[in-house]
Amino acid sequence: MLRYTIENMTCGHCVGAVTKAVRGVDADAEILADIAGKSLEITTAAQGDAVARAIGQAGYAVTPA
Repeated sequence: MLRYTIENMTCGHCVGAVTKAVRGVDADAEILADIAGKSLEITTAAQGDAVARAIGQAGYAVTPA
């Protein structure tokens, strides 16, 4: 499981954009987003650096939690 803090994830649209970015790396990823906690938990077979890079390319500041 990968855990990230997404500082600028503030609304449902943000969650959708982050989800789309993650699914671009792994279409079968399970994603649990917490807007209030600005956290993201991802169950995926993909490499963490690829997932973080995709989130970053979508415009979100991502740091490991």
